[in-house]
Amino acid sequence: MDRLLELLPELGEATVETLYIVVISLFFGGIGGLLLGLALYTTRAGSLFENRAAFTLLNILVNIFRPIPFIIFIAAVQPLARLVLGIGIGNSALIFAISLGATFGISRIVEQNLLTVSPGVIEAARAAGAGPFRIIRTVILPEALGPLILGYTFVFVAIVDMSAVGGYIGGGGIGNFAILYGYRQFNPVVTWAAVLVIILLVQLVQFSGNALARKILRR
Repeated sequence: MDRLLELLPELGEATVETLYIVVISLFFGGIGGLLLGLALYTTRAGSLFENRAAFTLLNILVNIFRPIPFIIFIAAVQPLARLVLGIGIGNSALIFAISLGATFGISRIVEQNLLTVSPGVIEAARAAGAGPFRIIRTVILPEALGPLILGYTFVFVAIVDMSAVGGYIGGGGIGNFAILYGYRQFNPVVTWAAVLVIILLVQLVQFSGNALARKILRR
């Protein structure tokens, strides 16, 4: 316990670092996943921009990268991180890897949630003369907003999990703190303190996401 008290400043810094990594990764991965998910949804058969070749290509691309365990994925994209960022280790490389990995996972969540939008609502918008991009902006995305918020809340939790392996490429955060000061120094109190912080963080985000989604779904 005394050791934990000594490490409280480091735990606080690690928590802030984790939040930074997760929020930035979710921002870039969220945008990439939304665009890719929209592309999957709009190019499938019977959709706004039906294109069998484009859908097949995107679908295969997502199916290839989405199942790769992140510990393997983070090593595989290191050369690409060096090419893009000029560095393959540290928080910047970790954010790059998480953002890229999250893009493929989020795209499938976005696609599945957009499929819940009633075709009748889309047809009504078409009948009213709305173009494809206007339908996406004013009908499809607003109708799917509640489920999308729940999906992104789930992704936040997944990215926290992904960030925990950042220590393997020199990244920081709570995961690295737990490994460095808890696991490697055989101090379970420190390890469980890090676990508790993660649990509290995840619960706060999950509660907020659920509340926001409920509010939107009641409209």
